[in-house]
Amino acid sequence: MSNKNKYGKPISQRQLRVGEMIKQSLGMIFARNEAKVPNLDTNNITVTEVKMSQDLKVAKAFVLPLGGKNAEETITILKEFSFLIRKTLSKKITMKFLPKILFAKDESFEYAEKIENLIKQTNKQIG
Repeated sequence: MSNKNKYGKPISQRQLRVGEMIKQSLGMIFARNEAKVPNLDTNNITVTEVKMSQDLKVAKAFVLPLGGKNAEETITILKEFSFLIRKTLSKKITMKFLPKILFAKDESFEYAEKIENLIKQTNKQIG
């Protein structure tokens, strides 16, 4: 993870701290299925990272269902019912302004796997 945001500005310690707190809280909420999201068993969802906006009003949560199965469908349901998750989160953490939560699929594992496969192919060609 880079220590700069997409605009090249450094990410503050506060952004990192709040992001980590929200990540852990979301992880607990999902593990215990506390948000009661319809048609979704959240205890198989991993929250890999939470990136905070500079003003701490938006939290972008990167998630991945176990084994990466039905990831797009899971993200769609999480987006649709983010208000339920946010309401449950409000009972776990105390902040002046609870951030809006955006959900996105974590692509880092797929990316790492592609890189690993390319390295293996290159090694086969060389050897």
